[in-house]
Amino acid sequence: MNEILQLKGIFEQSSSKNKPGPPNIPKNKHIQLQHLYLLREDLENVLNFWEKEILKINPLISVYYNNIVAKSTRAKGILGGTQEKNNNLIVGSKFTKGIEKKHIITYCIDIKILKKTLTDITNVIELFKKYFTDIITYSDIEDINKNKYKHIFNNSLLKKSKFVNILVDMYHIESFGIEKDISNFNENAIVTIYDTGLKTEEIMRQLNINFLEVKSIDETTLLLNPEQFKILKDKAPYLISMAVSDISILDNEDFNFGTEKLITVPSPQNEPIIGVIDTMFDESVYFSEWVEFNNMLDKNIELRKEDYRHGTMVSSIIVDGPTLNPFLDDGCGRFKVKHFGVATSGRFSSFTILRTIKEIVEKNRDIKVWNLSLGSTMEVNENFISPEAAILDKIQYENDVIFVIAGTNKPKNSKIKRIGAPADSINSIVINSVGFDGKPAEYSREGNVLSFFNKPDVCYYGGDRNKAIRVCSPLGEAFVEGTSFAAPWIARKLAYLINILGLSRELAKALIIDSATGWNNIDYSAKLVGYGTVPIHINSIIKTPKDEIKFMLSGVSEKYDTYNYNIPIPEEKEKQPFVSKATLCYFPNCSRNQGVDYTNTEMDIHFGRLKLNKKGNIEIDTINDNKQDNEGSIVLYEETARRLFRKWDNIKHIRENLKTPKGKMKKPKKKKEKGLWGIKIKTKERLNKKDGENVKFGVIITLKEVNGVNRIQEFIQQCQFRGWLVNKIDIENRIDIYNIAREEIELE
Repeated sequence: MNEILQLKGIFEQSSSKNKPGPPNIPKNKHIQLQHLYLLREDLENVLNFWEKEILKINPLISVYYNNIVAKSTRAKGILGGTQEKNNNLIVGSKFTKGIEKKHIITYCIDIKILKKTLTDITNVIELFKKYFTDIITYSDIEDINKNKYKHIFNNSLLKKSKFVNILVDMYHIESFGIEKDISNFNENAIVTIYDTGLKTEEIMRQLNINFLEVKSIDETTLLLNPEQFKILKDKAPYLISMAVSDISILDNEDFNFGTEKLITVPSPQNEPIIGVIDTMFDESVYFSEWVEFNNMLDKNIELRKEDYRHGTMVSSIIVDGPTLNPFLDDGCGRFKVKHFGVATSGRFSSFTILRTIKEIVEKNRDIKVWNLSLGSTMEVNENFISPEAAILDKIQYENDVIFVIAGTNKPKNSKIKRIGAPADSINSIVINSVGFDGKPAEYSREGNVLSFFNKPDVCYYGGDRNKAIRVCSPLGEAFVEGTSFAAPWIARKLAYLINILGLSRELAKALIIDSATGWNNIDYSAKLVGYGTVPIHINSIIKTPKDEIKFMLSGVSEKYDTYNYNIPIPEEKEKQPFVSKATLCYFPNCSRNQGVDYTNTEMDIHFGRLKLNKKGNIEIDTINDNKQDNEGSIVLYEETARRLFRKWDNIKHIRENLKTPKGKMKKPKKKKEKGLWGIKIKTKERLNKKDGENVKFGVIITLKEVNGVNRIQEFIQQCQFRGWLVNKIDIENRIDIYNIAREEIELE
């Protein structure tokens, strides 16, 4: 097999050169005057509501769009008056229910702005009636942009740009209104209120809720008891951005106890440490020397025997999984565990766990990989990320760590389908289960998250009715099934890649996901299996067949374009006999209060042969025909860009087909532009420009030779000739380096 290569070189950085054209509606479309009247009436109703409202906050107004809108299509003529100002006014975003998704974006604005918007729309209506009668078309707006109607603005209260921007805004907007929460809770609830600029303490005072009795995670996320929530809902339902029950019921795994006596294990040496956040750990088990246990629960909580089962079983896989299950020997060895008990075996408080996890990670910065196999039976909401997932995403953005999370299990005889918290975490790697026949386990729950993000990420073997996973429980040998027992195997692999082989978490995550992908389409829905099933042995992840060249690239996005046009691809008879695939991973900052528009940074990957465009400039002929933001390319609708190119997703996997539609192996391609290929990462920010600055990324690229020839040495030589530093991922060498680095030196 070929070893994976790590290429190190210089990525160029440049700002965006593409300037948007003048605003307009889609071709062959028009705006009706009657539509503007209806929108003005909506705004008048919103204004009347806020003028009579007792709670003194800046007005909240929800804009109901007629489709899924891109950042560039959001309102820019109304409200704040510019797109940048309006983006800063957004406090929430969700999709409508049903098959056809549409955006609902909520803004918090000064009442003076609301009144001015009404005045501006009235002025637009007057000009509309006077010069265009009942409709305005694409061609009309095009003529306005070309100054063919400049005379109508000479004595107008509106400038041409303002008039056009408002018209375009109105085309994309169906209505205005005020969103009101309809949740009901009989127990404590974690509630996020819209950020109105007024301190939460003052809002609670106006609502006659004693703020001293309210616990909070941050300024807008609170823990309210049923009475407090009822007051909030009765007096200000429009203030509730999202609400979930604080009490989660752990999803249960099936297990049976065995009779065989468990083996012994040697004492730990300098093995890497994996963090485990779970139920309690029983320190009487045979491998307890490998585990450092910390009980994070209140000392007054009485613990039962069953509270030690789940956590002990999970840690047994991380420490000694291959010994217990030789058929799943992954070649990664054993790992030490730092185990934090944060829950009992039944109900737990999400609020308590949220605060505890943050504290745990901050005090254990040496641990890079964390396993979290706790999950809720309740389904995640379609319009916002769970509080548990949001805190995990924030921790991973701010710290160089990665969480491995179980995809949660479907309760028996239940209609529940969607995954439960915290398996909706975007930055984490979420694991579902398959049986040893490769089929999704019967207990599998499915994504997507926020109607768009693909969770789970990958699958692994978690046991089923035909063949269970052997673990160690407080009572000895046990046989289990569940996503909780699939996740630890991936945590082991990630820890091996990061701690022993020295890879960044971005590259390690990309390698795991890439290893699950093949050259053919998967047999099951991505909502169930993600990108596929991860191979058992680590060699299948860090080595490739002789006819493949796999290499890793990593970098930091500093500007709009991060690129390198200097990747040499071996050729034969003026042709390049390869098909390719690529996987990109990064860890973006996320904003829970933005609802479905959760990730703040978008990285778009362009990879393929170099070519000259019509203007004579070099561009990439992408392997997935991605023309987003290319010079002179057509602009894709947001929904299409999300569906085809995973826009705003922090994982991108692109691939060429190995065979033609008729089932024949693809023929070698003619080389272009000196036989070079290129890679470009385009970075955009949704809200704050600083969110996308200095975000690290990892890319795994695989080239498959269509004739089965091994061309890796030729590739290495060409890369070195072009200035690349090429390192082979030599396992034995990396292990030696790791062991030397971990040796304790005694000074005489």
